[in-house]
Amino acid sequence: MSSSPVQTDEEARLRVLLEHDILDAEPDPSIAHIVELATHLLGAPAAFVSFVDRDRQVLHAKTGLTLCETNREIAFCARTIAQDDVLVVLDASKDSRFRENPLVTGAPFIRFYAGVPLRTGDGYAIGTLCLAGPKPRRAFTRRDRGILTGLARLVLDRLELRRVEAARRATQSRFEHIAETSSDAIICADALGRVSFWSAAAERLFGHTAAEALGQPIAILVPDRMHGGHEGDLRSIARRSATRLIGCTVELIGQHKDGHEFSVELSMSTWIENGHTAFGAIVRDVSQRHMFEERLFRLAHLDPLTELPNRAVLRDRIAAAVREECPTVVLMLDLDGFKEVNDAHGHAVGDAVLRLAAERLRICVGTTGVAARYGGDEFAVVLPDVGDPLVANAMAAAAIDALSEPYRIEEIVVRLGASVGVALSPSHGVREDELLACADAALYRAKIEGRGRAYLFTPDLREVAQRERACREGLRHAIERGEFVLHYQPQVDLSSGALVGAEALIRWQHPELGLLMPGAFLEVLDNGPDAARVGNWVLHTACAQAQAWRRKGLHPFRIGVNLCAAQFREGGLVERVEAVLAETELPAHALELEITETIILRHDPGVVVALQALRAMGVGIAFDDYGTGYASLSLLKRFPLTRLKIDRSFVNGLCTDRQDAAVVRAVINLSRSFGLDVIAEGVETEEQRRRLISKGCQEAQGYLFGRPMPAVEFAAPFQRRQQHTRQPSTAA
Repeated sequence: MSSSPVQTDEEARLRVLLEHDILDAEPDPSIAHIVELATHLLGAPAAFVSFVDRDRQVLHAKTGLTLCETNREIAFCARTIAQDDVLVVLDASKDSRFRENPLVTGAPFIRFYAGVPLRTGDGYAIGTLCLAGPKPRRAFTRRDRGILTGLARLVLDRLELRRVEAARRATQSRFEHIAETSSDAIICADALGRVSFWSAAAERLFGHTAAEALGQPIAILVPDRMHGGHEGDLRSIARRSATRLIGCTVELIGQHKDGHEFSVELSMSTWIENGHTAFGAIVRDVSQRHMFEERLFRLAHLDPLTELPNRAVLRDRIAAAVREECPTVVLMLDLDGFKEVNDAHGHAVGDAVLRLAAERLRICVGTTGVAARYGGDEFAVVLPDVGDPLVANAMAAAAIDALSEPYRIEEIVVRLGASVGVALSPSHGVREDELLACADAALYRAKIEGRGRAYLFTPDLREVAQRERACREGLRHAIERGEFVLHYQPQVDLSSGALVGAEALIRWQHPELGLLMPGAFLEVLDNGPDAARVGNWVLHTACAQAQAWRRKGLHPFRIGVNLCAAQFREGGLVERVEAVLAETELPAHALELEITETIILRHDPGVVVALQALRAMGVGIAFDDYGTGYASLSLLKRFPLTRLKIDRSFVNGLCTDRQDAAVVRAVINLSRSFGLDVIAEGVETEEQRRRLISKGCQEAQGYLFGRPMPAVEFAAPFQRRQQHTRQPSTAA
């Protein structure tokens, strides 16, 4: 464990710390409240404000910890005060500075830490506002850093009050010295209410110079309309005839010399100086603090995009209704077709649609309940004191009607539907998580049965939800135990039948259910947190296998690997592909990455940049299932594609359906026009093969040439065929 740094101005810093008279004081309630707010907003199990003394760290206000002080040598905060920005340690056990620290290896077992220095107006870091937890974190975002820094400013506000109040007990000359260095305005008045001291900060805050303010009535602090109100109270305090505001912090409207008004906070006191009454006020502009507090409130309670209550508020409202034992309806709503809006028009239009949908839902619910954004394009409604299923269904139908009206976004008209799941308390559950799960299961059934409808929860849906949860849990175990395997489907030259490549296809070798096809688990995997991890495993495994076959004589040979959206979202795809090719020694031209419409229609500039970089490396880019969705011709120009794959649904009807045949012909001609290669999927008959050749298709894959098979079975037939064709004729 490396020792904590000591600042070069340590003695001066310690003097400033002593001026606050806080090291051994009882926890300040206001600071304790900010510490609790930090845990709530940033999701940390523990938070504290600490002050770093010469040889110790004192935890002044804390939550989630029983520790009162530590040796400075092992204190994380001793490092925090040595820097200007937030110190973040995502996993202390992996950080060379802390991994041997007794606070990491023993109680309280700190693994995650984030701290911001509490730096006074004169530049000295006397302590920290910190978060801690026994488990590592994966990230601490820029937004998290901003919130922690903002909360630290609130702590510094309270500390400045304490510093000035401590100084008040010193001599008047020392008080004036401290007042002049304070970032808050400090104003003193005599028994007649005339200004006797006007600090530099007061000049900056109110615009009057000290020469202009001294001797003036304290009425200059407030607008004319407030004279006789707060101004009268202040004058009464100066005469010691009113005491109700002494020692209190009050807010009022201040007035600048130029006439503009702003919110100020005053802490007031009186004392006897040379036999005469003196009155003092610490004044600060709290306009920015009000804005920050309002922002914190909105972050904690409102969805930033739609300004509807967020998921946490929704759960609180449901829990409150359940505690009061009143019947309650929970609706879970989803916009049908919203994903296509984002894909076709971009996220700006999608966000505008969500804002309009939220406003319609707010109007629809009115004052009878609470509408909230649950996440993505999902909304939820809680209706307390409603227990009639007919009323619940009527509200669901009204919501569907409102959300199904066309959305006009500038020149674009978007038409969507809505599906609703309905759950009732106490019939379907007596906890908020139960009711939300039931409503979500009913929503899922509504979408399966055709969308645009409401579905009331029934007990059998709980079994469906349990099966999905079991699938998610099974996938997690499959990753840990290495239960995924790859099968390979041959890709051949249609004219000669020669092997030209293979597509790598994932399978799950379930320990109880046997070999599972992608349809049984891929959707759950793609929507889960491990999709990118599994996709990267597929990429590496397939490339290694392809190079092994190439070394055994399969030439030319390319491997097709399907990418998932999570691999683009995670970032670093280009570097990862480059590293895999280097590690496996597979040439870049022997790798073809297959992307779907879901990925290519995201209109994310990062996707285009990544694909262009991959293509520049020599990697092929194939567009899978072209023609089955919304892909436009312009995308063929924008994206660096090398191949189109004709979907099996069109190949299946090639010999029997004129429209399918026309689509196949159009895709082949389109590929030729754009200089792209083409491959047909799902070829099962000799007639399909002949017709594809006649239309100009070069390559194909399907059961006619081979089913997807394990690596040990894949190459042998083709290697035997190659060897046979190479043997010299023995004919006489």
